[in-house]
This record gives sequence, structure tokens and C-alpha cells, in this order.
Amino acid sequence: MTTTANRILYLVCCAAAPAVRVADGVRAAQDAGWDVCLILTPYAHRWLEADVPALRELTGHPVRHEYKLPGQPDVLPPPDAILVAPATFNTLNKWAAGISDTLALGLVTEAIGLGLPMAALPHLGAAQAAHPALSRSVDFLRAAGVTVLLGEDGYDPGRGDRVETYPWERGVAALAGA
Repeated sequence: MTTTANRILYLVCCAAAPAVRVADGVRAAQDAGWDVCLILTPYAHRWLEADVPALRELTGHPVRHEYKLPGQPDVLPPPDAILVAPATFNTLNKWAAGISDTLALGLVTEAIGLGLPMAALPHLGAAQAAHPALSRSVDFLRAAGVTVLLGEDGYDPGRGDRVETYPWERGVAALAGA
């Protein structure tokens, strides 16, 4: 199902357990009026490769996971906002460090410079959440204008959420004013 919304949301999906239900995230965004373009990290693409045709049909757009070649046209409209969900420990730390070695990271690092509205809804284990690099990265991203939904207002690593209850709607709601 595609939407006729004018607002374009890039949903950047990383390889964490909720990725297997990214269609739920797409539908949550579509229900909120977004026209959704799906960007997968390389590992998320590997996990979801068999689902890509259905995801392409659901969004009405190609599902991207790698940089285009020089001279190739952009196949997606430019975003009005970006949601990174599920956001992994790796992606949050690379994003904060300005590393853009994948299409997903290239888009989110560039979006900070463009001032696009962005939200990140993490999914990571309690041990990773306790690593000092995460708090530094989250603080940096928040200071750069990214809404990072970690803790009571988003994903709580201590709750032991199941994939079926991953709060996609909270990530979408964080961009309601975009």
C-alpha cells in the first residue's frame, strides 16, 4: 500500500532484532501520513533480502542499501525527515563520529548538516547500553538536534522488550511536527 502524503520519511533500518518486522514501522509511518522510503544497512539488507520485493510494494519505492554509482539518478525523493529504527549500538556510535561508510550512515550524517528533523529509536542490549561510548554518542546526537528515544520515552534496554512490542509508533510520533 502506498500513500499520497506529501511528506517524505526515510526509515533507516539497522540489523537489530526488530528489523524482521520493519513492515510494522513502515505501516506506522504511513498511518501517520508519511510517504515512506526504506533504507537498509548492509546487514539489515542481508537479513531482509527475501522480503525486499514486498517492502518495495508496501512503500511504493525502491528499497536502497548501497550507494549509487556516479552518474546514476537518485531513485528516491529527498526526505523531509529521517527515522533510524531500529538503531544499533554500531550505527549510533558511527553516526556520532561522522563515519559514513554505508549509504544509511551517509544519509544520516549528511542530514545533520542539512538540519533535517531526525529521530533514532535504538534497540540494543543492556551491556551495550552500559558502554561509555553510547552515552557520549547519544549526548552528541541530541546536541546536534537528533531526538534519541532511549529510556523511558523510547526503547529501554532493561525492559527486555520483544520484537513484537518494539515501539515503532514512538519513533514516528517523535517526528510529528516535522
